[in-house]
Amino acid sequence: MSLPEHAEHGHGHESPIKTPKQLLITVVLAFVIPISVIILLVNLVGSSIRTGYGSDSQTEEAIAKRIQPVAGFKLVDANAPKVFKTGEQVFQSTCVACHGSGVAGAPKFGDKDAWAPFIKQGFEDLVKNAIHGIGAMPPKGGNSSLDDFEVARAVAYMTNHSGADFPEPKEPAGDQAAAPAAAAAAPAAAAKPAEQKPAAQAAAPKAAEQPAAQPAAAPKAEATQASAGNTVGEKLYKSVCITCHSVGVAGAPKFGDKASWEPFIKTGLDAMLKKAISGVGAMPPRGGSQATDDELKAAIEYMVDAAK
Repeated sequence: MSLPEHAEHGHGHESPIKTPKQLLITVVLAFVIPISVIILLVNLVGSSIRTGYGSDSQTEEAIAKRIQPVAGFKLVDANAPKVFKTGEQVFQSTCVACHGSGVAGAPKFGDKDAWAPFIKQGFEDLVKNAIHGIGAMPPKGGNSSLDDFEVARAVAYMTNHSGADFPEPKEPAGDQAAAPAAAAAAPAAAAKPAEQKPAAQAAAPKAAEQPAAQPAAAPKAEATQASAGNTVGEKLYKSVCITCHSVGVAGAPKFGDKASWEPFIKTGLDAMLKKAISGVGAMPPRGGSQATDDELKAAIEYMVDAAK
């Protein structure tokens, strides 16, 4: 027996909401869901407008760091006691260029077997050789600004990390540390009376020499313009590269030697920079320093300009 045709159609259009409870839930959701979607969209748009949302990019510290000068400066009292570098600081700034990787037969830092024959010579002989230079190593590792006491500290630091047990050198007394400064100041003070001439006597010779001196001064200014403008490269050279390039250690092109630099200059600046970054031959990566790519590039340009 079959159902009537109108009954079949009615069954196909039954509503999914059959109880009052289902109707109430449907009405509530009809309001809650659209409102939630609207709130989420507002938050999304608002967060995209905020600058640096979710970060500390707008804090006082972050802003101060972004606007600080590239080159800092520090006021130093010339009459203040000298602050000596530690042995580790001297090693990281100067000695690491060769002793960090064992360039040109230099005993490698931490290698007890390589350091053993040198340690047997005694601490005093090691310091003497480090100050005056020996073999491929230039005096004071090429950093003439170091004090003898700082060199001794560096020797103690390297040897004691390579199997020795030397005592830490004693820091010079205040009078001894100030002696070099006083000795340097004495000639200047003695020269002042001789330089104090009447203004008329000093002005007349100067006026007479001025026309002849001007042509000679121009080439000198042109010669120093490149080095004076590349302070970053000069600083890195004098603190790191000078150790090997000042005397041509292990085949390194010697500073100012046009012939030794010529084949490297022909390869181009990019090729030289790539080798300086990754290291080549006896030269460790970045010369054993923490210099950036831009600093290395500046140092290469400084040395290349000096060889032209």
